[in-house]
Amino acid sequence: MNTYSVGTEHLTLSIIKQIFEKPHYLALGEESEAAVLKCRDFLDIKLSDSTAPVYGINTGFGYLQNVIVPNDKLTQLQHNLLLSHACGTGELVPQEIVKLMLLLKIQSLSYGHSGVSLQTVERLIFMFNNDVLPVIYTQGSLGASGDLAPLAHLALPLIGEGEVWLRGSRATTSDWYATLGMQPLRLQSKEGLALINGTQFMAAYGIHILLKSERLSDMADRIGALSADVFDCRIDPFKSLSHQIRPHKGQKQTAEHLFSLLSGSELIVRGGKQVQDPYSFRCMPQVHGASKDTISYAASVFDTEINSVTDNPNIFPDEDEIISAGNFHGQPLALAFDFLCIALAELGSISERRTFQLISGQRGLPNFLVKNAGLNSGLMIPQYTAASIASENKQLATPSSVDSIVSSNGQEDHVSMGANGATKCLRVVNNLQRILAIELLTASQGLEFRRPLKTSPELERMVSYFREMVPFQEDDHLLASDIEGSIRFLETFTA
Repeated sequence: MNTYSVGTEHLTLSIIKQIFEKPHYLALGEESEAAVLKCRDFLDIKLSDSTAPVYGINTGFGYLQNVIVPNDKLTQLQHNLLLSHACGTGELVPQEIVKLMLLLKIQSLSYGHSGVSLQTVERLIFMFNNDVLPVIYTQGSLGASGDLAPLAHLALPLIGEGEVWLRGSRATTSDWYATLGMQPLRLQSKEGLALINGTQFMAAYGIHILLKSERLSDMADRIGALSADVFDCRIDPFKSLSHQIRPHKGQKQTAEHLFSLLSGSELIVRGGKQVQDPYSFRCMPQVHGASKDTISYAASVFDTEINSVTDNPNIFPDEDEIISAGNFHGQPLALAFDFLCIALAELGSISERRTFQLISGQRGLPNFLVKNAGLNSGLMIPQYTAASIASENKQLATPSSVDSIVSSNGQEDHVSMGANGATKCLRVVNNLQRILAIELLTASQGLEFRRPLKTSPELERMVSYFREMVPFQEDDHLLASDIEGSIRFLETFTA
């Protein structure tokens, strides 16, 4: 196993991808270990030297901030905090996102501004390294006071509470500890608050979605290029000259990609083409490109977030400061999720339109891309499915961040709703994959009606691998299986 030292470098999307694709153990870097110890020592000295109230450390939480808690009750305070805030409900968070949450929580604590003990960070690392993944629910966070409910469930196993996934099976935390012969932790002052304050639920969803979005953005170009070739489109809209005079980065990048993908095609150079093609083909550089730019923007937001300290209060040993502020507020992420939902929905919307054009019986292609249309319905109904999903995405693209609701008796009076944006955005990106799978199924079917001519070598390679999972449709058969095969292809194909 490879080892990644947390806190030794700027954590990036590519590093996270490596950690999860080629499984890594985590370890705390030496500088981070020293920073965690220094911060904890500073906090202990502060508490021993002063009885002044410090929010969440020797006081109650939220509206109860003015209730002073005696020093001999601080461990109980933190224990109670996790139990009282672990009130998530709804569907279960996917296990790969739970593991991302662990990584990002460890990263945030590693900076030495949270006041946790080294033992707490090491226990989280132990859980990550051994695939001990807390059972967490999708509903419960307002995305403002930190992702309180989901992060409380993330932290419950530290104190021997809650449930965990062990090698895919669900077990109680107490059974896990009994098997190992280990004891739960007794949290010190501030630790529970440091664990449940933060944006790691939203951030983990964001990283997972971005990694998938980047892959699907690339596949949208590949599938769109195949559809354009099968629909007998012109190469002109992908030539560089038009994009040099409107040089949006994503637009230029998409045009170059599409032009390259179609290089060497026998279909694209045929004569007798129409003067212009429908927007869903001709405007791919503009539409796909705008979504690429949005994905890039969202990636920059999440890059900053996962390399930040997002709990409260923040502790600064060198400056002798403990500052109660609002780094847990998820507004930057909430806005990014909403923008990302729109961008991904648009990739699905234009893909569905290309599917619609391909089955329309135009440009020498048979109705619904099947022999003996009438006796066979061919690919008539997969377009219905794509249309249904595309419209669902449009509905899901309604922004969450414009909503807010008062909580904690008015103390927390503006919230981001970024957690709802996160779970909604995951639905959108998964829907996009299904829509693209249907377009790929359709375009590959259409290609067979252009034989013996071939598309480009790069696209022929893609179709060849696709045919290993999904056969050409001679006559009507169970198309749900073909759609599932196409989805699996998108998950496994290496460009």
